[in-house]
Amino acid sequence: MSGTTRALRSDAERTVRTILEAAERVLSRNPAASMEQIAEAAGVARTTVHRRFASRESLVEAMAEWATRQFAAAVDDARPEQAPPLVALYQVTANVLRVKIDWGFAMSRGPSAGAEVAQVYSEVEARCDRLFQQARAAGVLREDVEPEWARRVYYALIHEAAQSRDGEPEALAGRLVDTLLRGVGQGSGLAPTPPAASSPPSAAPANVSPPPAAPSPSG
Repeated sequence: MSGTTRALRSDAERTVRTILEAAERVLSRNPAASMEQIAEAAGVARTTVHRRFASRESLVEAMAEWATRQFAAAVDDARPEQAPPLVALYQVTANVLRVKIDWGFAMSRGPSAGAEVAQVYSEVEARCDRLFQQARAAGVLREDVEPEWARRVYYALIHEAAQSRDGEPEALAGRLVDTLLRGVGQGSGLAPTPPAASSPPSAAPANVSPPPAAPSPSG
């Protein structure tokens, strides 16, 4: 590949990235925004946007694909299969929150954006389940916690933290992981319900005193 060709390709990639970033900013504020508004935010002509993306739907689909690649890379960068489970859990959380905060609109379209995106989500979900299995084996999670349930609770916390944007991703990750592992109570969870006693119907409960004896007729 010649230097000129590489330069043209690099310029085209920068233009696409600029359009995608502008589209995220505009559509996160106004999901009904037009291609013209997106082009204005990107600082390019409307024809430039249409040349890269044939329709608004194709632009949104490209946004979802781009954000999904960043999502997968965020998990990769945390090295969940190599790092200690607690370290990996924190780093995955911080990395993913950064992507979900920066690409919130695009990420919300991810699960319905096509087979390729669905495959990435499926692979990330499987890696997350394995991470929670490792965390349970290492004693980070209780032995009675199902990894799938832990992952579902974790996903809900991730969603809420990303929606709140209440701090930097690293600080949010610390609060999120602490909440996941410690909860918000005092540690006195619900005790298992004991089986019903099989005492005869006439027997008084152990904590209830018998009634006083009736007075004798001669008294």
